[in-house]
Formats: sequence, C-alpha cells, structure tokens
Amino acid sequence: MVDQFIKDAKPKMQLSLENLKNDLAKIRTGRANASVLDGIMVSYYGTMTNIKEVASITIPEANQIYIKPWDKNAISGIETAIRNSDIGLAPINDGVAIRLILPPMTEERRRSIALQVKKSGEEGKISIRNIRGEAWSKIQAAEKNNEATEDDRYRGEEELNKLVNEMNKEVDRIVAEKETEILKI
Repeated sequence: MVDQFIKDAKPKMQLSLENLKNDLAKIRTGRANASVLDGIMVSYYGTMTNIKEVASITIPEANQIYIKPWDKNAISGIETAIRNSDIGLAPINDGVAIRLILPPMTEERRRSIALQVKKSGEEGKISIRNIRGEAWSKIQAAEKNNEATEDDRYRGEEELNKLVNEMNKEVDRIVAEKETEILKI
C-alpha cells in the first residue's frame, strides 16, 4: 500500500518538473525563441485561435522572430494580439509578415530575469513538497487504520524523502541551466 502512494506521487512530481520547464521556456533570454509566443491567441474569423495555428513562425536571426500568416487576412489580428500580449515586443508589419526584433538585454534586465527563474524554481520545489505532503498524509492514515505497519511508514518516509531530493536536484539543474543561458552575453 505504501509503495502505491509513492508510485502515485512520482508522476505528479514529474509533471511539476514539466510545468517548470514549460514556464522557463517562455522566459525571454536575449535570443529569439518561438516559445515566447506560446499562449498568444489571435482573433481569426471571430474565433480565438493559437498564433501557431494561423501562421508559420521562424527564427531567421538570433534576435528576430518572423511570423508569416497562412492567410493574409490574419496579419492584423496577429499584430493586435502581439501588441496586447505581455511579451513586451513591438511587431513590425510589412504587409506580408510580422517581424519581432528582440532588443539586446541589459545586465540589469538579465539579473532581473535570473531572479524570476529562481522564483519559478522555488515554486516548482514547493509543488513537489506539497505532493510529498499528500503522499505522507496517506501513509500516516494507512498506519493509523492498521493498513500499514510502523516499519512501512518509516520506509515510506525514507523513500519519499529520497524521491523529493532527486526531484529538487533536477529542479536545481534546470534552473541553473536557464540562468546560465540568460546571463550569457
């Protein structure tokens, strides 16, 4: 029974890691990355549609994102959606496509973003600890209801702590990797 609680907790913790990776992928690093456009919805013939579904997105240069809609009628909707988003980039509409030029990041901005990355990492660790807490509560309840022994509880606690430590090391690795990418000039 205790093993099942731990088996149930592991995929939830891995999902927290995936969420952290997705959150960090959206953070601008000074290099063009199409993932900064994730979540931007465009009004396309009256329907809110993801920008990736109405246009091709390419990176022609390290500091530029090129968005070419498949339908020319969508270009103004894409431009409006980008202006209204929180990515902080001004779209340049040439009538055929939209270019986003990423300005070089200042040292102060890089440090600010690095702090944001650390904060996201801490949120990931908190999520993992919460999942551990849920599993630990189930283990304690199982012991209280005589469904598990005291030895099972100690073994379960040890295995949970080991799993949390592994996940926290992975969070630290992911955060350090992103920080290095951001601080690299």
